[in-house]
Amino acid sequence: MVALAVLLGAWVQAVAGLGMGLVTAPLVAIVAPELMPALPLWFGLLISGSATLLDHRHVDWSAIRWILPARALGTLPGVWLVVVFTSDQLGLVLATVVIMAVLVSWRTLQVPVNPGTMVTAGFLGGVGGTATSIAGPPVAILFQHGRPAEVRATLAVYFFGGVLMSLGALGVAGELPVASVWVALLCAPLVGLGLWLGTRTRDRLPREQFRRAVLLVSAVSALALVAKSVA
Repeated sequence: MVALAVLLGAWVQAVAGLGMGLVTAPLVAIVAPELMPALPLWFGLLISGSATLLDHRHVDWSAIRWILPARALGTLPGVWLVVVFTSDQLGLVLATVVIMAVLVSWRTLQVPVNPGTMVTAGFLGGVGGTATSIAGPPVAILFQHGRPAEVRATLAVYFFGGVLMSLGALGVAGELPVASVWVALLCAPLVGLGLWLGTRTRDRLPREQFRRAVLLVSAVSALALVAKSVA
């Protein structure tokens, strides 16, 4: 089941610029909570690193200079959340983050892109990315009206740099299970396959319907996680 989620998440992220965390994190939290948030972060590192190599020509480096340092600042409170809360409590936090992201993203919002909003989005992504492995929605909402190729490439760099920060901070805090590394390596071929499929289908799919389908899948996973955490 996790392998299927990884394949779907990689495909979604190759098409939309984000999605690996939204698809895989709720499922991992249900079937292997002891590997949260490390395992989805390893998946995110694999897909964002590969996407960065493929699409680096389209990166908006002026935006990266604002959002990536802000994500670094958000890493510390994210680690604090992981250390302080239990897996069930973090499951509820994760589910809340996913559901809020779905609600906010369902109807596209016009958010002004300026240094203030970029720093805010980057910081919120750092907190969410480290605590729950989901860092994309704040930045994706900010840049959603940009050129698709530029948005995907910029998000890839943001995710790659941010995931490295989050994994490093979790490692220092002793919250990086060795098992998460091995599971991520076993699933690495599926990440590559999903990326390959995504790059060959992303220009043929109706983007709005696809985006909403992903949001629905994410919301259902989050609701299942709420049920498990409460039970």
